[in-house]
Amino acid sequence: MELLKQRILKDGKVKEGNILKVDSFLKHQMDIRLLEAVGEEFARRFSDQKITKILTIEASGIGIAAIAAQYFDYVPVIFAKKTRSKNLDGVLLTSEVSSFTKGITYQIQVEKQFLVPEDNVLIIDDFLAKGQALLGLSDIVGQAGAALAGCGIVIEKGFQEGGKMIREKGIRLESLAVISSISDQTITFRE
Repeated sequence: MELLKQRILKDGKVKEGNILKVDSFLKHQMDIRLLEAVGEEFARRFSDQKITKILTIEASGIGIAAIAAQYFDYVPVIFAKKTRSKNLDGVLLTSEVSSFTKGITYQIQVEKQFLVPEDNVLIIDDFLAKGQALLGLSDIVGQAGAALAGCGIVIEKGFQEGGKMIREKGIRLESLAVISSISDQTITFRE
């Protein structure tokens, strides 16, 4: 997706440890027109699927998934919570997820009532590095007995093992921008 790649090159900041900071348009501040184009592209790529729910993880994936939902006929968006809350009740589907960026392991959770065996779920997230969030979310889809249509990722760090691992598990993965390398403040995309 050329629009996304150009925005990463223009406004993305490379931090120590190959951390790509995209806070000015994707994470802290969101460019809604860009996210609309992202949602439209996910809808195009998954047009062969009848998506009934979109699943993401808090917090950065929520805005992306919510805007994308309008291109999937406004299907419900569910987000896995990273912390237990008094508002969560009933049966919970849970999975452990380690965050590459934060160096923390979370017990993510979704109320079982929101994912049913009849669902065809699309997972959407902002970044893919090590693949832990996608594994945790796909585990939750499996626990619900729902079908996993695939995963839509805005930015994949192709030089880390997450994408390869997810694809080897037979999970359909559609990444809009795949970064092949980051070095000396230079970002290179995979074609």
